[in-house]
Amino acid sequence: MDIAPLDLALLVLYLGGTIAFGLWMGRGQKTANDYLLGGRDLPWWALLLSIVATETSTATFLSVPGIAYSAQFGTGDLRYLQLPLGYLVGRTIAAYGLLPLYFKGELFTAYDVLRQRSGPHVRTLASGLFLVTRTLADGLRLYLTALVLQVMFGWSLPLSVALTGLGTVAYTVIGGIKAVVWTDVMQFVVYMLGAATALLVIGADVDGGLGSVLANAHDAGRLRVFDFGLDFGNVYTFWAGLIGGAVLTMGSHGVDQMIVQRYLSARNQRDAQLALLWSGPVVLLQFALFLGIGLALSHFYATHPPAEPFGKGDRVFADFIVHHLPTGLVGLVLGAVFSAAMSTLSSSLSASASALVNDFLLPATGRSADSPFALRAAKLATLLFAGLQIVVGISGLGGGDAVVNQVLAIAGNTTGVILGLFALALLPRRSPRASLCGLCAGIAAIAGIVFVLPAYEIKLAWPWHGLVTSSATLLVGSLVARVTAK
Repeated sequence: MDIAPLDLALLVLYLGGTIAFGLWMGRGQKTANDYLLGGRDLPWWALLLSIVATETSTATFLSVPGIAYSAQFGTGDLRYLQLPLGYLVGRTIAAYGLLPLYFKGELFTAYDVLRQRSGPHVRTLASGLFLVTRTLADGLRLYLTALVLQVMFGWSLPLSVALTGLGTVAYTVIGGIKAVVWTDVMQFVVYMLGAATALLVIGADVDGGLGSVLANAHDAGRLRVFDFGLDFGNVYTFWAGLIGGAVLTMGSHGVDQMIVQRYLSARNQRDAQLALLWSGPVVLLQFALFLGIGLALSHFYATHPPAEPFGKGDRVFADFIVHHLPTGLVGLVLGAVFSAAMSTLSSSLSASASALVNDFLLPATGRSADSPFALRAAKLATLLFAGLQIVVGISGLGGGDAVVNQVLAIAGNTTGVILGLFALALLPRRSPRASLCGLCAGIAAIAGIVFVLPAYEIKLAWPWHGLVTSSATLLVGSLVARVTAK
């Protein structure tokens, strides 16, 4: 075992405290409205930190530093910051164009809007697409967290994944969204402190401190932020970040139930907009911090070579945490890693349970959202999706590209289709038939991106996937709506 008893004790104490805190904050859940929406009475600043913590998974904490660590694993510089610039644009559009839709009536999921405007079948299909996306993407995040346990204890991947998943589901299944949001607030503070502490330790371990890290990075041209080249196969260009990032965040923060659930838990529309708009600058600063850690790690390992070369960028920061942090700090930073993981996974489980219950089970059974059946079903659904994500985590799907890129590629494909459906629902000429045709076109576009383009060795960077799938959905759907109207 590579972790000192003190660090292990701190980690266990932190994880146990997190679970206990979540259970305590989520006490008194009597209805599905309390369980899935927190009684619609959560403060905006807590929702802001919960939104940021939710999208800052282990994929961000461990994978993003690897991108800046070396050109072998990413860019070796700061060009990844072009992506959160697009996030700022997309969140602004979502805050004023999409978010008001959720405050027209008593809605329980994002896809209730589609039911009202495009019919129940479109709502059901869009919700199903969301469930598949969340299960795959967050199963990969679970896999990445389990890598840390492998490095720490040498455990098998299945055991590491299962233990991580079970620790998260414990408070989620009992406390619901209220427990998720308040533990997210605590976990945000912990993982930011952990990341900042790790950066300071790296600076103390290299000659000249962080000043020399910056100086060397500047001399090597590694502080580069912008790339204005128009290469559709390159992830790290300004246009891919600005346009692709904007479309991605319009989908993830405008129509994805995992984030929309936060808005529906807010006291009013203004609070929800404040939480969404301020989350953009916070995420931008986070990306800068994690990329800075990657540059510092590159400088550190140049003089402290690892025992074996890193096979993936995702393993660089994990190796430093376990093998090079002083005793006492290892437990703190490992707690930060698990904070980032648990915040995203718990949010995913709660949102998936909400979608399954409100978009599938309640319409099928004719039960009301306030019935005891709805609350029982939501808790069982949480357990179901925890099991499915564990299966994805041990499947080996995370063994390819940087996990953060795989996760965002999955999200970009499917949320692009759902974003296109919302755009169709806002058109004056709309119909269930047109939306269904648009949905089929969007799925065909996903199939083309995943299967056809690689067969012809055509590379389309993942930030463009959302634009392609949403455009295909919108164009075909609007064309059908115009033709059928005539």
